[in-house]
Amino acid sequence: MSTTPSDLPVITVVQAPACHFCDDAKHALAAMSQQTPLVIRVVDIDSDEGRALIAEHRPAMNPLVLLDGHYFSSGRLPRKKLTKTLQDRTGSPTA
Repeated sequence: MSTTPSDLPVITVVQAPACHFCDDAKHALAAMSQQTPLVIRVVDIDSDEGRALIAEHRPAMNPLVLLDGHYFSSGRLPRKKLTKTLQDRTGSPTA
């Protein structure tokens, strides 16, 4: 069975300037995508889309992380939680 882009988990990171948690999340997701096919979207907090997402989800910290358009986390990316969620969603192991 082949995986189409629409079947892949879409992770959106709404990043702020000079945000070390944002940089950490992007690096962690890039590494994770080597093991598990993901679509990673990075949105600047100052863009129209970024402002709309922040207004909708009201994160306590940056970055705001969405999985398939739904709130996943804010602040430091919870790697173990994301790995488990992706395993449950895709049915395949992730690193």
